[in-house]
Amino acid sequence: MDYFNELNAKEIVKELDKYIIGQDNAKKMVAIALRNRMRRMNVEGDIRDEIIPSNIIMIGPTGVGKTEIARRLAKLVKAPFVKVEATKFTEVGYVGKDVESIIRDLVNISYSMVEKEMAKEVSKAAEKAAEEKILDAILPGNEKAEKETVEKFRNMLERGVLEDREIEVEVMEQSGPKIDIMGIGGMEAFEGIQDMFQNIAPKKKKKKKMKVKHARQIIIENETIKRIDREIVNEKAKERAEQNGIVFIDEIDKVVTTGKYEGVDVSRGGVQRDLLPIVEGTTVTTKYGAVKTDYILFIAAGAFSSVNISDLMPEFQGRFPVRSELNSLTGEEFFRILTEPDNAITKQYQALIKTEGIEVEFDDEALKLIAEKAYSANQKIEDIGARRLRTVITKVLEDIMYNAPDIENKKIVIDKNFVEKSLGNIFEDKDLERYIL
Repeated sequence: MDYFNELNAKEIVKELDKYIIGQDNAKKMVAIALRNRMRRMNVEGDIRDEIIPSNIIMIGPTGVGKTEIARRLAKLVKAPFVKVEATKFTEVGYVGKDVESIIRDLVNISYSMVEKEMAKEVSKAAEKAAEEKILDAILPGNEKAEKETVEKFRNMLERGVLEDREIEVEVMEQSGPKIDIMGIGGMEAFEGIQDMFQNIAPKKKKKKKMKVKHARQIIIENETIKRIDREIVNEKAKERAEQNGIVFIDEIDKVVTTGKYEGVDVSRGGVQRDLLPIVEGTTVTTKYGAVKTDYILFIAAGAFSSVNISDLMPEFQGRFPVRSELNSLTGEEFFRILTEPDNAITKQYQALIKTEGIEVEFDDEALKLIAEKAYSANQKIEDIGARRLRTVITKVLEDIMYNAPDIENKKIVIDKNFVEKSLGNIFEDKDLERYIL
């Protein structure tokens, strides 16, 4: 978090540029929103409580970077982040997930983040304690053993000489079947009940024999758990979710009503109405305690191809004052997506194939042709944005990935001819959907 505190809006955009090509306006909007959040944390006096986030709604076709912008933003600032699809929720009273489960999921993620951070803080102490436990198991009553003997075994343990030695380890066992009520529609509000049943279920310790190399991690985990204060984790998790949480609501255009309010439109309108208090600011009960949503940043997104943003309920529109329109990707941007980002799909496939001992290189002409083919496919059939690149590259590398263990040439250069041969005339066929998604 200290690192983020030093980033201004321009620097946030620069970080996003490492992973996302184009969409400068959208990146600018989210950078401003995030920087304003940090500015708010530095505001003094009562006015700080009056400053609320300016929620954002992104408008653009699929595969242009809406989700990636929000996800990278959260990762950059180490903020709790949850992505949901609006279509997965139903109005209260209908079978399905209620919107408050969004906040419960966010707090669960926040709890996990804080728990991992605190575990890291006590890791050295836990490892040291685990070492003593292992020595106790190897030398029962080592406090009575000569110091020289204990140190000898400690040295052997550190050098890995005793990794295959069998010792007895105490492990916790929980009797009775695991109770799972979370799969029942509408029962998310009672998620605390599951934990209650698990906590009251009888637990017992059981000694198991295992090798030192397997026992070490179990002992470290037990020692780590002992050193983590759950109350502190709870409070920090709630605070982080409230102050730094980011919720990304995708497919928001799919819950737009047509105006007739019949059939499915009733439920769609109900989802919007149920989302209103969450976005505006309310208190949601979670198993960690009450969580306020006033300062959570909400980012909604949708294609809005068959409906307009003005078709959303006026009250709902008002909760998302900042709007950003994302454009369809061009062939040139496809080429940049293949070459510039740190996580470019070409680099991902190179890393995968390298595990088979094969080096794959792409020359620029090949990448330009792949970009051109992907762009052409989007124009001729459904436009799925940058996701089309994965389809095309998978086809290009299909034979290499299938025959990898038997390939003798351990260095393969993908050139224009290789791409043309791999794709053949697929993209010339009028009925492309028979061959490519």
